Amino acid sequence: MEKLTFYALSAPEKLDRIGGYLSERLSRDVARHRYGYVCIAMEALDQLLMACHCQSINLFVESFLKMVRKLLESDKPSLQILGTNSFVKFANIEEDTPSYHRSYDFFVSRFSEMCHSSYEDPDIRTKIRMAGIKGLQGVVRKTVNDELQANIWDPQHMDKIVPSLLFNLQSGERTESPVELTERCFRELLGRAAYGNIKNAVTPVLMHLDNHSLWEGKSFAVRCFKIIMYSIQSQHSHLVIQQLLGHLDANSKNSATVRAGIVEVLLEAAAIAASGSVGPTVLEVFNTLLRQLRLSVDYELTGSYDGSTNIGTKIIKAHEERQLQEAVIRTIGSFANTLPTYQRSEVMFFIMGKISVPGVHLALPSTSSGYAVRTSNAVTAGYQTTNMLTALPTSFLEPLLSLSLTEDPEVRLLVLQILLSLIDRHENRPKFSNIRCVISDISVLKLKVDKCSRQDNLFMKKHGQQLYRHIYLGCKEQSSGRQHYESLFALLGLLSVELANEEVVVDLIRLTLALQDLALSTDEGLPVYNRCAVHALAAAYLNLICQLTTVPAFCQHIHEVIEVRQKEIPHLLPEDVFVDNPKYVFKTFIIFFLTNHPGGYNTERLATPYVPQFTDEDRLSKRKSIGETISLQVEVESRNSPEKEEEITFETLKNAIVDSVGMEEQERERRRQVVEKFQKAPFEEIAAHCDSPDDGTDSISQLFFPRSRPPPSPSGTISSGYGQSQNRSVPIYEMKFPDLCVY
Repeated sequence: MEKLTFYALSAPEKLDRIGGYLSERLSRDVARHRYGYVCIAMEALDQLLMACHCQSINLFVESFLKMVRKLLESDKPSLQILGTNSFVKFANIEEDTPSYHRSYDFFVSRFSEMCHSSYEDPDIRTKIRMAGIKGLQGVVRKTVNDELQANIWDPQHMDKIVPSLLFNLQSGERTESPVELTERCFRELLGRAAYGNIKNAVTPVLMHLDNHSLWEGKSFAVRCFKIIMYSIQSQHSHLVIQQLLGHLDANSKNSATVRAGIVEVLLEAAAIAASGSVGPTVLEVFNTLLRQLRLSVDYELTGSYDGSTNIGTKIIKAHEERQLQEAVIRTIGSFANTLPTYQRSEVMFFIMGKISVPGVHLALPSTSSGYAVRTSNAVTAGYQTTNMLTALPTSFLEPLLSLSLTEDPEVRLLVLQILLSLIDRHENRPKFSNIRCVISDISVLKLKVDKCSRQDNLFMKKHGQQLYRHIYLGCKEQSSGRQHYESLFALLGLLSVELANEEVVVDLIRLTLALQDLALSTDEGLPVYNRCAVHALAAAYLNLICQLTTVPAFCQHIHEVIEVRQKEIPHLLPEDVFVDNPKYVFKTFIIFFLTNHPGGYNTERLATPYVPQFTDEDRLSKRKSIGETISLQVEVESRNSPEKEEEITFETLKNAIVDSVGMEEQERERRRQVVEKFQKAPFEEIAAHCDSPDDGTDSISQLFFPRSRPPPSPSGTISSGYGQSQNRSVPIYEMKFPDLCVY
């Protein structure tokens, strides 16, 4: 071999003839079963290949690959392994002049077949499969090094390579070495994938998981995509996520377990995405997941994938659909955690736009509002903002507060959790979780309080009354439980430490005293526990405020009332109400808080009782269906009308429309005649018309100020709020001037 190697290096032009001769000898030895000579020939070829790196090596390589192919075509496992080992050595060589005409199609096919070997002897079968994996790894390495990516990334090749690797990754074959080798090969394949090749590499993975029902197990599918996400370049992560989203849509009518498996993989992919973003299709991601959430709720309600209940239709399993819905919500939250703050705000608005607010629109079924609110709650988890006007704009706050009045206590609690997440900017929320500690000593809470900013003041001026009203209405709900009242207390506390100025503090005290009156009232029909809980909530909050503000007279009064309650009626304090097994008896004897100890506060404003302004929204939001909402709206309008109610039929509506159109046409024609008269009539006729009892002032007023829009007045009749009215100035066009002043 030393002489042969020296001769080849001295006369590289002879390499082609040497390779041809060895190839011919090897073919003859294989046919005659002289396997010893075959091994000698392959060893000679390997050493010559490793030693020679001249430009003429391409011709020698063709002979070498021909010999390797001859060995791989053999049915002898030893020859297959021998040929594979030689090919792997060749794959590790970096050629000076890559050959772009060289084809590796046969080697891809053959190595893929070896990966699926079913040889009887398990040890030999494992060796053959490992040889196939090494061969595929060598093909990938060689083609990428030779810049033959168009060859290896062809879909036909990927459809053979990827399933072969996944098959061995899944099987295990007694020892761990094939699995480890397969994973390394898979990572190397994906790590070398360029932008345009990601799809060709991932699509066979999706098909393999579909064909072998591997989504339902979840663990293997998650493992595969963990390898993918960790192997590809981080800037390509969003391409994998897009393919998963498309695959999820394609399986919309598949079983819930399959869809849940895809969603779980999405969850893991979002957590691994190193770039911290899902690319330019953020809303597309959330739109797809929300669509799947809506479909799942529809399937659960109808019991079938096509909305029919015919015999033979695939039956939906409700518990599987609910598990899928939970997975979708977790995935949405995981995606949101990878987004910057401004994008998370947009996502929250986008999700609220998909929620069906009773009486507003029907983007989702009304029963799915709870899941949609939970989705928003998942997005807001960990959300941090410095400007409440951007975190809670009107377009987001109003539908959110509307959902806080639904009959479903779970939805109401989730809405409170969303508000708490958005308002808490200094991690004070956990410190209000135990309402019982507030009565004892607030110093243990170690609250972080900053001065209220200008934006916070504007936010409370704009939305403060809405928040107060919904807190009041939340305490009125008979289905509210311990968690609701604890969340309402946390909301009051966060408003006090995050958004409060003196005016807000006074309003919150007024609200708390109104809640006390609510608990004392017998007209609301609140259960005994709810009335005790409201009293305890009021006591805890007033004690919190007096310790935060340290107004002596006010604090003394609060402490005196709490001390009396601790001795006489402890069931009106948090320690006895907000426990697992509360013991309460609502007595007529109650020590309550008064407003005559406001020292340091706006006395006049504090003495004004807080009265929530109920709106039609509060009543409409209680309805579960759009039909109930419409019937309530008609009822409200009919009650406000002083006229006698009439039966509304199609003919009545038709006649009303025709009459209104006719009256509009008559009014338009009359105005046209007035304008034409004043434009074309002689002066004497106009003057004569002005001298008539109808001096034309009314016509001119009606011409320029139609009845549908009365003329504005600088001051007008202004209600003072107590049934009185002020004088208004008379418009110029109604004034009567003396004759000498009129030309």
